[in-house]
Amino acid sequence: MTFAPQHPVVWTEIPVTDLAAGRRFYESVFQWAMAPQSGPPNDFVFFTPPSADEGIGGHIYPGTPAQDGGPTIHLQVPGTLEDAVDRVWNAGGKVLDMPPVTIPAGRFVYALDPDGNSIGLFEPKQGG
Repeated sequence: MTFAPQHPVVWTEIPVTDLAAGRRFYESVFQWAMAPQSGPPNDFVFFTPPSADEGIGGHIYPGTPAQDGGPTIHLQVPGTLEDAVDRVWNAGGKVLDMPPVTIPAGRFVYALDPDGNSIGLFEPKQGG
C-alpha cells in the first residue's frame, strides 16, 4: 500500500460472544470510551472517532465471530505499536508471532481479540 486512505471504510461491526468482555478488551487496547445502546435487533456497544474528520466508527455486538479466513479490520492505535501489543496481551488477546509490517503509511501487526476476531493494530507514520 503506497497511500494512506482517508475514509474508504464507513462503518465496522465486530461480533463478540460476550458483550461486556468485548467492551473491556476494546476499551483497554484502543483506549476508547465506548457507549452501550439498546435497540433492534440487539444491544450494541459503539465506538466513535474523536471527530467526524478523524476516522470511522463502529460497534461490537453479540454474535458469532468469523472462522479463520474472515476479514481483518485494521484499527489505529493510540501511542506506539509496542504499547498496543502489550495492551492486547494484558487484555486477553493474542498477537501473531511476526515482526511489524512496515508500509509507507506506517506499520502494523496482526492480532486476535479474545473471540478470535482478526484485527490489525496500525501505527501511522509520524509526520505523515
